Amino acid sequence: MGCFSCINGTQKKQRKEEERQASAEARARAAEAAMRREEDFKKSAHGRAAQAQLQQMAKQSANTNRGEPVLKWQMT
Repeated sequence: MGCFSCINGTQKKQRKEEERQASAEARARAAEAAMRREEDFKKSAHGRAAQAQLQQMAKQSANTNRGEPVLKWQMT
């Protein structure tokens, strides 16, 4: 009985290591695919339009509230 538990323990460790490696490979493939999708999106018309919109929004938010403060304190 003692030998079987050693064999089973070794098999479990080996299986866990194989699963860990497979999981790491799957994560790496998913990351590569996500990067490709992002690059393809940036090259597309929708991606360029989204980038232009983000730049316009950043430009607009940088220009807000220049000059007079919105709320003024008055002492009466």
